[in-house]
Amino acid sequence: MKIVNVVLSGGVGSRLWPLSRKSKPKQYLPIFEEQSLFEKTVLRNATICDQVMVVGGVDNYHLSRQILNEKNIPFQELVEASPRNTAAAIAFAAFSLPADSVMLVTPSDHLIGDQKRYEAALTQAVNLAQKGFLVTFGLVPSRPETGFGYIEHQENEVLSFREKPDLATAREFLEKGNFLWNSGMFCFTAETYLKQLQMHEPEVYEKSKQALGQAKEGFLPKEQSMEIPSISVDYAVMERSDKIRVVPSTFTWSDMGSFEALFDYFPEDSKERKGKNLVLGTGEKHVEFVGVQDLVLVETADAILVLNRANAQDVKKVYEKLEKENPGLLN
Repeated sequence: MKIVNVVLSGGVGSRLWPLSRKSKPKQYLPIFEEQSLFEKTVLRNATICDQVMVVGGVDNYHLSRQILNEKNIPFQELVEASPRNTAAAIAFAAFSLPADSVMLVTPSDHLIGDQKRYEAALTQAVNLAQKGFLVTFGLVPSRPETGFGYIEHQENEVLSFREKPDLATAREFLEKGNFLWNSGMFCFTAETYLKQLQMHEPEVYEKSKQALGQAKEGFLPKEQSMEIPSISVDYAVMERSDKIRVVPSTFTWSDMGSFEALFDYFPEDSKERKGKNLVLGTGEKHVEFVGVQDLVLVETADAILVLNRANAQDVKKVYEKLEKENPGLLN
């Protein structure tokens, strides 16, 4: 029995444009103590896992290869021709592994601290996975956050999954005390996942198996891939199975999915901070702020973004607008 870190690295980080681009998404930006989030993810899980499997996209798989080769970390690789969401991405990995392999499925763009607490949570999850459960990790919330989904629980039992709430509902969740942030990290055996996927989403199961059968040297074919329904693992399996368990966790965690998260990450005495404001990017101009606070200024060679940190989630709307009006700015 092996424990395999399945790293999902196909995201584009749309809420961190213009730093994050299709050619170099946020998980590969070396701005976290001169490391990338991808690198931190692999190194963090190496203490528990026996091997690494990367499921990435055709636009940037070379970036994960470069990091892993530089660190002399052996890895397996599956390259998607077109993203078909997380249910299929995890299925590709599960079909490629021995049935009893324990899969620790982690996004490549999370920032996690308190390594000892993290490893304790992983150990608990692996034990539950070996008993045939589908395990997710829930973070004890520190604030009423509207950017995350929630898990209602009683110890390891999952009572319900909740979508991203409005602020009033998030405050209610916090007051009730038995709601956790949904981390998007999972642990289960390959066999358990595939059986549950086949039960709840047989088309995703069959089409993913067929596409993987046509893969060449780990590269999945586009035509067969496009036949796979695009559905998240949450909707496909986690919210429908009766084998779900949650590990309530207290390690520090952020999905680093917005400029507000970056605002909180960089301390006030860092070079990125200008008083109560944040400056990021490749621009070399001197920047000063007068009479304003909680602003983020991002400058790259071809774009400038200025936003209030409270509106960090709205950057995705800018990204979606550019997809239609000026897609070259996303590359």
